[in-house]
Amino acid sequence: MASSATLNSSDLSSPEQRYQTLAEPRFADLAHIPGPPESRRSMLYMYRVMRDPLHFSWQGFHEYGPVSRGMNFSGWGVTLVGPEAQELILVNRDEIVSSEQGWHTVLYQLFPKGLMLMDNPQHRNHRRALSVAFKAEPMRHYFGGLQRGIARGLQQWGTQLKFYPAIKQLTLDLAGDAFLGLPWGPEAQRINTAFIDMVQASVTVIRKPIWGSPMWRGVRGRQLLCEFFQTEIPKRRGSDGDDFFSQFCNARNDAGELLSDQEVIDHMNFLMMAAHDTLTSSFTSAVYFLAANPQWMSWACEEVDKHPDICYDNLDDFERLEMVFKEAMRLNPPVPIIPRRALKPISFGGYDIPAGSMVSLNPMLTHRLPELWDEPEVFNPERFTTEENRKRHRYTYIPYGGGAHMCLGLHFAYMQAKVFLHALLRERRPSLEPGYEPNWARFPIVRPRDKLPIQLNRR
Repeated sequence: MASSATLNSSDLSSPEQRYQTLAEPRFADLAHIPGPPESRRSMLYMYRVMRDPLHFSWQGFHEYGPVSRGMNFSGWGVTLVGPEAQELILVNRDEIVSSEQGWHTVLYQLFPKGLMLMDNPQHRNHRRALSVAFKAEPMRHYFGGLQRGIARGLQQWGTQLKFYPAIKQLTLDLAGDAFLGLPWGPEAQRINTAFIDMVQASVTVIRKPIWGSPMWRGVRGRQLLCEFFQTEIPKRRGSDGDDFFSQFCNARNDAGELLSDQEVIDHMNFLMMAAHDTLTSSFTSAVYFLAANPQWMSWACEEVDKHPDICYDNLDDFERLEMVFKEAMRLNPPVPIIPRRALKPISFGGYDIPAGSMVSLNPMLTHRLPELWDEPEVFNPERFTTEENRKRHRYTYIPYGGGAHMCLGLHFAYMQAKVFLHALLRERRPSLEPGYEPNWARFPIVRPRDKLPIQLNRR
C-alpha cells in the first residue's frame, strides 16, 4: 500500500534515497480516480500511447475528465489538465511536489543533477549561480555569435531541403560559439549523435543499458560528453570568456565557492540537451506553420521589411516574430508532458492524490482546449498580443514551464528565435508541396517523422 508519509525533498542526500522513500501507489491506491482498467499496464499499450500521445490525451480527457489515472514509465500515475492544475503544481507553494523525483525515471541515468532534477534549496542555489550566464553582457555576446552563425548557415542551405536535420545541425553549430566559445569542427557529428542517443534513451521503455539498446547508446553518449567537458574545464577556470561554458566554470554558489567539475559537467550536459533539442523542435514548428499559412508569413515579413536590421538593442521591435514563435509552441510545445512527484497528499478537482504519486501536467492538451482558446487548431499568432495575453489565466500557456523551475534560458530562446526568423524571412520564403501534412512525433521532443521536406525560395 502506498505510504501516506510526507517528505521534504532536501532531507535525504542522494536522488535514489529521495526517490525510494515514498512508496509508489499501486493501481488500488488510485482506483478512486477515473482512468483505464488495470489491464492497460503493458509495454504494447505504452508504445501505442507514445506513438500518438495527442490522440490518447484527447481520448482520456473526453472519457475521464481533467483529473485521470494512467500509465507512465514508473507505473500508475495521475494526469492533470488545465491552467488551475498547472498553477498548483508549478508554483508549488507548499512544496507539495518534487521536480527532481518527477523527472528521475526519465532523465536521471542520462542528465543527473541538471536544474530540472533539483529541488529547493539546492535548485535555488544553483539557479542563482548559473543566472550570471544570462545577464545583459553575456547575452549581448551570444547575440553576435548567433547572428554570424545563422547568416553563415543559411548561406549553405539550398532551395530544397529536409528542414529538421538542417536546423538541428545549425543549432548545434551555434552552440559551439554561444555555449562553448569554440568551433566544433569535425567533432560536430560525433557530439550530435551523442545528444540524439541521450535524448532518445530518456524515453525508451527498456530502462536498463542492455548492450545495443537505446539506453546503452544513451549512457555511452553521456560518457563521451562528460570526457569532452572534463578536458576543457581547466582551460576555462579563471578566464573571462562570455560563453556559457566559461560562465559556468567560474560561477559561484551561495557559499562563494566555485561549482565542482562534475557540477559544471552536469549543467553543461543538461543545458546542451535542453537548448539544442527544444529550439530545434520549436524552430521546425514555426517554419512549418509559416509555410502552411502564407497570410501569416506575409504579416511577419512586413515587420522584417520595416526593420531590415536587427541588433541586441532593438529586439523588442520584433513583436510579430515573437508572436509567431509563441503560437507555434502553443500548438507544438517542445516538451509536451511535465512530470512531478507528490511529496504530500494533494487534493484537486474533487480527488485525493496520495503522496508518492507521479503527477503529470499536459500542456500539449491544455494549449488546445476550446474553452480556453478560440478555434484552437487554427494557427493565429495574434492570440499573443498584449491585450489577449491579459485575458488569459497566467498558467494557460506554459511551453517553458513556470514557477521556480521556469526555464532559465527563456530569454535566450526568444532572442535566438527572433534572430533566426528575421534572417530567414529577410532572404527566403518557405513553402510546402500542395496537400502536405506533417506526421508529428511528440515524444521525447516534438519533431516531424518525415523531417519536414520544404522549399526555401529566394525573395
